Amino acid sequence: MATHERAADRGRRQANRLIAELGQELREARIGAGVSQTAVGRAAGLSHAAISRMERGAAPHVPLRRLAIAASVVGLRLSVRLYPEGLPIRDAAQVALLERFRRTLHPRLSWRTEVPVGGEGDLRAWDAAVGGHGWTVYIDAETRIRDVQALERRIELKRRDTPADRVVLLLGDTRTNRLILRSLGSPLVTDSISGRAIMDALGAGRDPGGSGVVLI
Repeated sequence: MATHERAADRGRRQANRLIAELGQELREARIGAGVSQTAVGRAAGLSHAAISRMERGAAPHVPLRRLAIAASVVGLRLSVRLYPEGLPIRDAAQVALLERFRRTLHPRLSWRTEVPVGGEGDLRAWDAAVGGHGWTVYIDAETRIRDVQALERRIELKRRDTPADRVVLLLGDTRTNRLILRSLGSPLVTDSISGRAIMDALGAGRDPGGSGVVLI
């Protein structure tokens, strides 16, 4: 629970910083255009006080729509993007998927969760890693395939930056996932061997000798 609270606190601090920076940019653009807060508010359908709070970063819950309108009035365009950072909170289905996989492993194999990808400052992690003497298989788990291209790119970038010779994409064994996999012209994980071969090897405590997709 503490990890989730720290992530939320980090998000709040980032939001406050962004609101303050946007307010400063709004103020500079307004002054540069030679117009008053009252005039901007009138054009945006807002009060003078609302514009003043936005410029001072004193409106922590200002709606995105309102920011975009005020920005447009002073000749700016609001642009917002989201980027991966840190570990998402797993849902119960993903936790259950990882646990089903763990129960199939030979007892002598090691098992770790939330395994860091890169060095300091890289907040990405593999969902789990299983290993034996001199080898490790890194695991990403998805209950449902949502975006094939994004999933492929995420795994290959993590594979490059770990670096990782053995990677398993662990998927929920659902009709939808199977249909998507059958429709693809190439495997989701490069240099793939069969999921059955991977499961047999890990169940016997052996290095699977390759990467692939496992449905379970």
